[in-house]
Amino acid sequence: MDQINSSGYVINDSTLVRNSTAVPTPAPKIIIAVSLFMSFIIGTTSNGLYLWMLKFKMQRTVNTVLFFHLILSYFISTLILPFMAISYLQDNHWAFGTILCKVLNSTLSVSMFASVFFLSAISVDRYLLTLHPVWAQQHRTPRWASRIVLGIWISATSLSTPYLVFRETHDDHKGRMLCENNYLVSTNWENQEKQALRQGIHTACFIGRFLLGFLLPFLVIIFCYKRVATKMKEKGLFKSSKPFKVMTTAVISFFVCWMPYHVYSGLVLTMNQSLLLPLTLVLTMVTIFFNSVFSPILYLFTGENFKVFKKSTLALFKSIFSDDSSTERAQNLNSGTEI
Repeated sequence: MDQINSSGYVINDSTLVRNSTAVPTPAPKIIIAVSLFMSFIIGTTSNGLYLWMLKFKMQRTVNTVLFFHLILSYFISTLILPFMAISYLQDNHWAFGTILCKVLNSTLSVSMFASVFFLSAISVDRYLLTLHPVWAQQHRTPRWASRIVLGIWISATSLSTPYLVFRETHDDHKGRMLCENNYLVSTNWENQEKQALRQGIHTACFIGRFLLGFLLPFLVIIFCYKRVATKMKEKGLFKSSKPFKVMTTAVISFFVCWMPYHVYSGLVLTMNQSLLLPLTLVLTMVTIFFNSVFSPILYLFTGENFKVFKKSTLALFKSIFSDDSSTERAQNLNSGTEI
């Protein structure tokens, strides 16, 4: 497994594998493997419960539709963690074949793009509901949300398609089968004449992933946050907005958890072989899967005090993900006129 492939998640990069100075020490490997196995157990259980509650125990609203698919993107990524952990424990040997090498890595990439797109969609939804309540009342429906969801999954899949092509397995002639990105899609992995082209494709993939999977969504969310927070502050409703706090928690946890990954990707791109590389790798692995596993747990308790422990699980879900409080706030902000 690469230490987070160019698609956006784990596994390993050819420049690291061929340079022993960048291979993580046994201790980091153990930390990563244990973290992955624990994340798999906790993540599949908690996210699976969330999905069941949102799907079968709650009314279908814009909020529940968007959050269901956000958590689904987290759930999908946790299903692949055991493969990553086993590969790490076998010194990056990939024993699952070329097809799974391609499919699992591209699936992880889809989950990454989908999660940030859903977070962006949630922030835009908060913006429309708060600053344009009349429009929201006329157009903001579960069917509208379903179209947004479909568009996000199609976009995430399209952006991940190149990694389905690039990802391949090959023998490193040291007894290991590696699962890596082959940017030239060539059987000659050591072709020195095309190193510049390989580096150029790698750079283009990195820039595209950083812009579309991090920077642009971040700017969208910041814009929506600023406008929503300003309006809520003007109306004295800032402290009473649980949906806003849920969104804040989701976004902060996502970007804090993914920042190390983009730093790591930049180090790989520049072929930085310092001690910072393996250390950043460990931090990246831990934070990425903390985001997938524990972020949904934070949503339930955002905006709630210790009394949440006295609530039933279903009541807690309804208090967090219900559209009622959002609609009520929009009506208060509206005062009869759309902004």
